[in-house]
Amino acid sequence: PIFQDTNGLAVKFFIQKDISQETQAELCETITSLGGRVEAKVPRQGYILVQPGTAEAERLRLCWASPDRPERYFVPYTYVEACKIAGMLLKQIFVENGAPIKMHIHHSIANVNARAALSQRIMHSGGDPTASPQSARVILADPNTEVFQHLVKSYQGVPDKYIESYLWVKKCVEKGALLYTPLVYKNPGGRRPGEERTSFTEEDEERLCQWIATKIPYKETGGRTGNRLYQQLCEMVVDPEYAWVTRHTWQSWRERYKKNSVRLDNLIAAIVEQKKPAHGEKGQYGYVRKVEERARRARKRRGKSAEEAFQTEKIIGDINKNVPGTPPIIIFPSMPTELPGGSQPSTSAIPRVSPDEEEMEDGEDIEDWRIQVGNEPPPAWGKRGVDTEGENKELHNAKRARSLNRSNYPSSVLGDEPRPPSSSQTSGDAAAHINLHVIDQAICDIAHEYRFTVEEVKEFYDKCGEMERTRARFRKMRELLTTISEGIGDEGNAS
Repeated sequence: PIFQDTNGLAVKFFIQKDISQETQAELCETITSLGGRVEAKVPRQGYILVQPGTAEAERLRLCWASPDRPERYFVPYTYVEACKIAGMLLKQIFVENGAPIKMHIHHSIANVNARAALSQRIMHSGGDPTASPQSARVILADPNTEVFQHLVKSYQGVPDKYIESYLWVKKCVEKGALLYTPLVYKNPGGRRPGEERTSFTEEDEERLCQWIATKIPYKETGGRTGNRLYQQLCEMVVDPEYAWVTRHTWQSWRERYKKNSVRLDNLIAAIVEQKKPAHGEKGQYGYVRKVEERARRARKRRGKSAEEAFQTEKIIGDINKNVPGTPPIIIFPSMPTELPGGSQPSTSAIPRVSPDEEEMEDGEDIEDWRIQVGNEPPPAWGKRGVDTEGENKELHNAKRARSLNRSNYPSSVLGDEPRPPSSSQTSGDAAAHINLHVIDQAICDIAHEYRFTVEEVKEFYDKCGEMERTRARFRKMRELLTTISEGIGDEGNAS
């Protein structure tokens, strides 16, 4: 029977008096059937069945709980049914010095049914699951949540405070003993007392000095006590010649130099004296390749056009015209003028030239720089800017041509009827030739050499994209046309 001890004696039970008569009758029947015995008085050894949370249960506990009676246990009346289901007498393992161990079920165990079942199991084994987190000795939480690790870290320094999984209760019940999760030793690092360490040898120091002499040959450069120098040394372990670096950590190499810098500096100086490296040689610590600078294109600034200057003077002239008695406003050109007798003005009298201004080109008439004064008629260059606006505009476009069109090429190349070129046309042709792109110039040369129009040559080049093929095509066409013309001449002679 379940309710009999090892000696075959019946286990004694006392039932709280204010429990309903029906429940008491059922309990008496079950206890008797399982080999136990119900007593009318509180037994010295046995179980007191109470209804948790009632005043009578608290009164019984206060009156009859005593350290002198460690084998007298207070359990809920459901304990009888739990033993019947388990098929054995559940041990009171969650008891210490006759008092139940206080436990707290953490809110990380969110399932209500799981919390209720866990609470019943704790009470059936003698524990008190109603304690607060502060007063509880054991806090039960869900190990699959982040809060569990937080609780472990928070209470790892508090004595007699344990953080356990909700599965811990089941394990203890199955084993019939109170077993907390054991602590294991985690190596905090460092060398244990009495443990041997790898000593530095003379060969180690010599290799260390060789490394420093190569990387930082001159102490005044700085960096010999930095971390990176010795980290780089240990990173050289991939090189078979530097397999010796594994004898010590980079911190040990650094400390070795730092604590013996006076003696090791002399050894390093002797090595440097033999090799005599220059400051900043390739491979030395702290020197890196200089970033190449990109060449910047100089931006050419445009000067004021003649038309803009004329408009400015015209506005000033109009102002003088409308205001009687106003002295005329004179705008002098930015270039220095020549004094009578061929003498030049002093440098102090020459006005400062702005970057937006341009110097007069050779061959330009000084007369062209006259200005309008007061109500006088505008100068010739101003009139010319108005009268011959179309011609100047065409010449201006020819100077600034960058793409291939008919107005960009001289008349001799385009195949027009020959006529004596004027001086303005000649200068325009020269400017156009200078400003042509290399490909455009080559197209012009082909057109001129084989006597075809530029449009024809350009059209074929745009299709094939090869200059040599274009040249061969028009050379062949010119040879063919020459042969045809010679044949026509021979037929005429024959007739």
